[in-house]
Amino acid sequence: MFRFLKQLYISNRFFIYIAILSGVFLLSYWIAIFLAIAWLLVLAFITIALVDIVVLFRFKNGVVARRIAPKKFSNSDENALKIALTNNYPFKIALQIIDELPHQFQNRDFTILSKLEKHTTETVKYSVTPYERGAYSFGNVNIYASTFLSFFSRKFTFDANQMIPVYPSYIQMKKYEFLAISNKLNTIGLKKIRRIGHTLEFEQIKNYVVGDDVRTINWKATAKRGELMLNQYQDEKSQPIYSIIDTGRVMKMPFNNLKLLDYTINATLAFSNIALLKNDKAGMLTFSKKVNDIVIASNKKSNLSLINETLYNINTSFSDSDFGMLYGMVKRKISQRSLLLLYTNFEHISSLKRQVPYLAALAKKHLLVTIFFENTELDVLINKDAEDLQEIYNKTLAEKFSYDKRLIVKELEKRGIHTILTKPSQLSVNVINKYLEFKSKGQI
Repeated sequence: MFRFLKQLYISNRFFIYIAILSGVFLLSYWIAIFLAIAWLLVLAFITIALVDIVVLFRFKNGVVARRIAPKKFSNSDENALKIALTNNYPFKIALQIIDELPHQFQNRDFTILSKLEKHTTETVKYSVTPYERGAYSFGNVNIYASTFLSFFSRKFTFDANQMIPVYPSYIQMKKYEFLAISNKLNTIGLKKIRRIGHTLEFEQIKNYVVGDDVRTINWKATAKRGELMLNQYQDEKSQPIYSIIDTGRVMKMPFNNLKLLDYTINATLAFSNIALLKNDKAGMLTFSKKVNDIVIASNKKSNLSLINETLYNINTSFSDSDFGMLYGMVKRKISQRSLLLLYTNFEHISSLKRQVPYLAALAKKHLLVTIFFENTELDVLINKDAEDLQEIYNKTLAEKFSYDKRLIVKELEKRGIHTILTKPSQLSVNVINKYLEFKSKGQI
């Protein structure tokens, strides 16, 4: 035996194989342990996930939601909406809120993230800005609720189908009304216009107070009473004022997502309210190939609602407007001298010349103000430094169009027609300024 052992030689390869087999055995041992642990972790994960599902679906009405919206929207303004949320779960939840917005907003990924404590009610606020008048249809309110684990979410769908009409900007109207009542119109660009003399509408005879205009002393009343008495005058009231809106293709041009027609409609509503506050008569009419809508001028407060409803339904057409037909209609329907605010747009002097005879005829009998728009998109080209031949050409064309606008103003004023050339965003302010200017001069 010992001789056998003495003759036995163990090679290095044998030890290598022993080492490999030992390693395989140890690896198998640890793999078995890790597999056991892995299976335990998998089972634990499945258990927790099942618990998460059970907890989410255990309560039938875990989350309750409803949309709180105004009866109507104001065009081109931010309109606030609310979603009232109630958490009936006995724990805090995370919420993903998806409100199905009308197609007019073109918002495909509208989502609000929120968290809600147990057994509480909160309100989530957001706002939308419409740029078109008309009916906006909201869909359902979808809520995805999840626990702190966030493994799964439970979807709650609430039937919130709702149609909200978008009206002309009543927010803008109320802003101007508030500033007019508080005498702060100058804060938004309205001018303080010095009154020239006084108007001719007599109000009453009153006692003289230091500082009163001595030129209005009533000498007959002074002699009878034995003390200084004077005539008190007030602004002339109940003057007919018509906003005439061109609904032809020239008013389809958009600026900052809003068509010229909608700028005009918003300005008409705001101005009509100011005119009624001044006790003047506000009316309106629209025209294209024919006169489509007429609201007879009246100083009744209910006339503002009628004007608002009429403005809501106005749309532009693709045709050129017939100013000759407009002149004929105004001659038949508006017999009393009135202030006519004509909202239209002229891009070239040639387009004006065809209409000048009709405008001049209107100006002979009425106080006519022609209102048209600056092309603010051209300002970028005019103020930009030209670096090549193409940019020089574009800049020259832009300056030519801008010059045509100024030429149109001079052509109209030469014929005694008042004009307002305005940026779309400043339309309301400029129209009200012109109206106050006429009032201060006693022209209306």
